[in-house]
Amino acid sequence: MTVIDANRMNEIEARYPEYFHRSFRQRFGGLMIVIATLLYGFYAVWFFDLPKLFAEAHWERVGIYLSQWVSYDVQPEFRIEDDGTIQTRYPRFSPLGDNPHPDWLVNNPDGSITVSISGTGRAVTVSKSETIVTAHGVSVPVDVSSGAPKVVGPVPGWMTVYDDNVLADLGFAGDVSISVDRVKIRKRFIGWANFIFDTQSSFFDKPAGEVISLIVSGPRIKPDQSNLSLAFDDIWNNSEWQHGDVWTKLFQTIVMAFLGTLLGAIAAFPLAFMAARNITPNRFLNQILKRFFDFLRSVDMLIWALFLTRAFGPGPLAGSGAIFLTETGTLGKLYSEGLENIDNKPREGIKSTGAQTVLVHRYGIMPQIVPVIVSQTLYQWESNVRGATIIGAVGAGGIGLKLWEAMRTNANWENVAYMVILILIVVFLFDAASNALRHRLMGTKAH
Repeated sequence: MTVIDANRMNEIEARYPEYFHRSFRQRFGGLMIVIATLLYGFYAVWFFDLPKLFAEAHWERVGIYLSQWVSYDVQPEFRIEDDGTIQTRYPRFSPLGDNPHPDWLVNNPDGSITVSISGTGRAVTVSKSETIVTAHGVSVPVDVSSGAPKVVGPVPGWMTVYDDNVLADLGFAGDVSISVDRVKIRKRFIGWANFIFDTQSSFFDKPAGEVISLIVSGPRIKPDQSNLSLAFDDIWNNSEWQHGDVWTKLFQTIVMAFLGTLLGAIAAFPLAFMAARNITPNRFLNQILKRFFDFLRSVDMLIWALFLTRAFGPGPLAGSGAIFLTETGTLGKLYSEGLENIDNKPREGIKSTGAQTVLVHRYGIMPQIVPVIVSQTLYQWESNVRGATIIGAVGAGGIGLKLWEAMRTNANWENVAYMVILILIVVFLFDAASNALRHRLMGTKAH
């Protein structure tokens, strides 16, 4: 066991005072940060009244919206006429087309109709006097012959009885609404209906093999147009999914981001040289330009988009202008700060040879600042692809406006999912391309 005497201890304390005589902040700084974070968390809970928000939130809508992202429903309606016959009707824009004959709907010999809701035993049988709903291993008859729908027997938990209506909730598979003279069924299917060909297409409801055969070697459906051209035209002009318009708006968004970032970089580059103190020793000009950059950055891109949409009207011009103004301020600040942090020795060495100012900048400054400029510009371009989607929602063009229109209907959530997936794919591709290009230009390996 080693024993340290008092003199040796004093010598160690004198040599390393930062370990033996720590300040209050050094001793309790971490604890104070933890306490401050907890206090801020409690304040946020109180200020936003989070318990009340969570208690009053409609959490059931989350499942409904998510299910609508990946599925579609068909809503046949069965009307019981006065003579006892049952008429089957579909909505005007049914995904089954104008003359549907689904295999899950069976007309029975006695005049009743049986609808299979799912493959797990959920079914509905409609007759002139009663409707039988089968689910969870139980068949529940609902009598409609006495003037108001009435459940015969005990009412299960998945069925709700109202004054003039009985509603059976069959979960994700759908639901059934029963009244005196009609039964309305909502049957849900996994997938996106008519994503390739809509109900008006000549290829609608044909198997994939038959479609390929018609395109490759089949007789022309329209004498003046090849089947391949007709198929592409039907896909591009699909009235339900509007592929042509969606992809055009997506391309607009990409162009808006590229054009706005490019123009912003071109404008910010010379202004940054005048804003950098070590390049342009004019304090008044430096401060004016830096405050100008701050002004452009402080006004959010969305606000610029609102101003320009009012000035030039809705469209991609307003979106490109909003990105241009924001990027001029952001890139101008980044470029000028990069210039102020360069090593002045190469610049002074070239300047001592009597070289002109342009050559001094070219060989003394640019080799140091180009990696920063390229890296920041590519990052902003990648970020603006996402930003262009947001500003499109206020009329600045691109896919954002179309996304907002689909969300406002509160009924086209599968179209919303389609556009969100396209946006995510574009962002991922641009992120990968931007990273690869940055690493290639800066001479580092991408991870």
